[in-house]
Order: sequence, then structure tokens, then C-alpha cells
Amino acid sequence: MSDPTPPAESPTVARAQRAALNEDWLATAVGLLLVALVLVGVIPTGLVP
Repeated sequence: MSDPTPPAESPTVARAQRAALNEDWLATAVGLLLVALVLVGVIPTGLVP
């Protein structure tokens, strides 16, 4: 019969998933920082397409 428990993930897969999640949060933080800089006026509107 089949075993109902899923196989455990290897440490390499877990590390890759964690790195991808960190990359996503870093991109989100950079995007929010850019929006904040535009709203404050540090980045002129001529540079924003």
C-alpha cells in the first residue's frame, strides 16, 4: 500500500524556498522605498515615466 506521509524536503529545497521568499520581500521593500521617495519629492516627477 502507499504511505500517507509525504516525503521530507531536502535541506537544499528548503534553503532555495527561503532565499526566494527573502528576494520577494527585498523587492517589495525596495519598491515601497521608491514610492515613498517619489511622494516625498526626493525623486523628481520627470524621472518617473
